[in-house]
Amino acid sequence: MPTPWKRSPEEIHKSYVSNTEAFYRVAGRGIAPQLDEFAVKCALQLWSRAGSITQSHVDALNQIYSRGRKPGVWLLWELTGAVCRAGDFLPPLFFWNVADRDVRSGADSSRVFVRMMTNILLYLAAVDDDVTFAEAQFITECTDKLTAVCDSAGVRPSKPALNPNDYVTSGEPSFTEKYAGNSASAGAASGAEAAVQTQAEQEKPDLESLMAELNGLIGLDRVKKDVKSLINLIKVHKLREENGLPVAPMSLHLVFMGNPGTGKTTVARLLGGIYAAIGILKTGQLVEVDRSGLVAGYVGQTALKTREVINSALGGVLFIDEAYSLASGGENDFGREAIETLLKAMEDHRDELVVIVAGYDEPMEDFLSSNPGLESRFNKYIHFSDYNGEELMAMFEIHCKKNGYRLSEESTEKAGALFRKLYEERDENFGNGREVRNRFEDMVVRQSNRVAALASPTKEDLMTFLPEDFTDEDE
Repeated sequence: MPTPWKRSPEEIHKSYVSNTEAFYRVAGRGIAPQLDEFAVKCALQLWSRAGSITQSHVDALNQIYSRGRKPGVWLLWELTGAVCRAGDFLPPLFFWNVADRDVRSGADSSRVFVRMMTNILLYLAAVDDDVTFAEAQFITECTDKLTAVCDSAGVRPSKPALNPNDYVTSGEPSFTEKYAGNSASAGAASGAEAAVQTQAEQEKPDLESLMAELNGLIGLDRVKKDVKSLINLIKVHKLREENGLPVAPMSLHLVFMGNPGTGKTTVARLLGGIYAAIGILKTGQLVEVDRSGLVAGYVGQTALKTREVINSALGGVLFIDEAYSLASGGENDFGREAIETLLKAMEDHRDELVVIVAGYDEPMEDFLSSNPGLESRFNKYIHFSDYNGEELMAMFEIHCKKNGYRLSEESTEKAGALFRKLYEERDENFGNGREVRNRFEDMVVRQSNRVAALASPTKEDLMTFLPEDFTDEDE
């Protein structure tokens, strides 16, 4: 059954113009170039979650332009490369300015923008007649982050945006997909977060399937062993309580130490589900945040912002990436205020909140020693080692399979040698899984350039990576 958001290319343009016109009436047409550029970036980021790019996506992107402005012209191979390079969603600078102006004037233009972008992204998600869970998850992330800007600025409440999860037509998510993507700084009242939490309460995660998902992760042998030991400790602790035996106080808060791209966020999501499955947490959802999601730029705002994030994580796990950055400033840095607010919340909500702090080994040690409260509450450490060459190659093959690519025999040998070399020559900036993803995306761009030059490329040509699709320095 076709999705109700399906639109022809011409209808995409009409829908885009009609939605943006409503925003221009209150915010001014002067931001049209910035808005068009932002909408294109959002489309690229949205489709990076879809898994494949078709001519329908190209046709839709060519329709994103405001009235009176000329459209850009995208071709299939150009769009494929651009999608692979798409980064993470960030609210645009002009949106922050509109929110600040709303507060001064008592308007709600910024909240109109949130509803508008949700609609536009749903149209763009449906261009292939399908809205996947991954796409809805991205739209929810956008809505949450934009709404958080409105909330932190103090923009008056208004009609909420649609819930993208209500329009999903395909995609059966795993637990880590289903409960991933809560906004880094969305407040507890966010409608999308409420929907996630309600769903989590109705569908209690199954311990056996979660453990199978954990065991299915590439590498991480030491991490898997530590998680299993932690689960056994919790189970026995609960059994002793039920049998009236004395139990020592036990903290469930954790420190994840290791380099980027080693699976820390994925394991944190699974742990949230595991905690819920064994009755330690109510819902087990993960709220991921970094310094920017906790620290505000004005006196008195950081505590409020941090409390909003904490409230959104109640019943689940609050995951703070690069947590050491909260203590990296001086005595007057607002990060200290975030730490104190966090420590108080961990005490006030000891039975409904688990906090996991993550980052590089040495900076995390300095962070924990910077405050006696941190040292006392975080006493369990899990170290994430770098992936070796064979594990990196296995990740690369997963990327290929998931996105409809295959390696020739020569390319398989070359890729294996490349990832062994990357591991053996790694330094402190080695990106692990991120490095694999970047290499894959680079290969997609080079393969697209090669195939575009062919007179009549076959399906096999479109799917196959050849040795020449590697960069010269990898020879």
